[in-house]
Amino acid sequence: MAGLHLGPDETLHVLVPSSGLAAAVESVSPRVHAHPTDPADGPPGGDAALARIWVPRSGAADLPDAGFFAALPRLALVQLMTAGAEKFAGRLPDGVLLCNARGAHTPSTAEWVLATTLAAQRGIPFFVREQDARRWSFGTHRSLVGARVLVVGAGDIARAVGRMLAGFDVELTYVARTARDGVRAIEELPALLPDADVVVLLVPVTPETTGLVDAGFLAAMKDGALLVNAARGVVVDTVALLTELSTGRLRAALDVTDPEPLPAGHPLWSAPGLLLTPHVGGAVPDTNARAAAAVTAQVRRVLEGRPLENVVGDY
Repeated sequence: MAGLHLGPDETLHVLVPSSGLAAAVESVSPRVHAHPTDPADGPPGGDAALARIWVPRSGAADLPDAGFFAALPRLALVQLMTAGAEKFAGRLPDGVLLCNARGAHTPSTAEWVLATTLAAQRGIPFFVREQDARRWSFGTHRSLVGARVLVVGAGDIARAVGRMLAGFDVELTYVARTARDGVRAIEELPALLPDADVVVLLVPVTPETTGLVDAGFLAAMKDGALLVNAARGVVVDTVALLTELSTGRLRAALDVTDPEPLPAGHPLWSAPGLLLTPHVGGAVPDTNARAAAAVTAQVRRVLEGRPLENVVGDY
């Protein structure tokens, strides 16, 4: 744990995004001093400049400028409150470790996948619109029970989705970058896509996954299939998806878009067959508590000299 060895009586200074998290972090030990910090206010000064750990706020727009890091010569760890690390990976100063909060958003994001998949399959968005218009519009839609579900990604959230789907007797297939027991290789996608009723995206943003769902990927999906994106908007080629949605050949449920936030007037707003939510998959009351618990647990590991968890390597 290079750069994070503390003396027996050394105070651990931590930069945090809120006073609430500051209280939680300081409750770990009298040796911890937390400093609520917003990079938009400029470089930290005073004791805050002694920080060994920085916890950015969830949903931070981007990295702060170089002056922020220059003011933190002892910074050794950036601890995220999210699982997604694409804004930070490979962009921190030399010697600064990056850890995410893997698991904090897992239950709520998996629940979003289940909720929107089930809603889209059973035509709930259509019936809600008909209710608003006071129309009794009987119709038969698809079912999730017995569907063939292809999950692109095999991490923590993907596994939780699989557990939630088990009660629907789906035929579940995982695909990931590397084949292993119970997981097919991503090179097999062209052969797997034509049989899938539902395709769920749960991959991190990497050079390989950016634009992964392009026109060819979508063309390989069967007529009437549902694409569910709980990853990041850049994983999907928006223009290619709009082409498929506009013809009615495919359907989609998106919690993330490219661009994001989706600007007024963008054609996705009115695309047929689309269930759209504004990046709220992980947003439930318990998520903040789980993220705070991940931060305090990591602080405790630093104090005790134990190995860090959820270190982000080659993302």
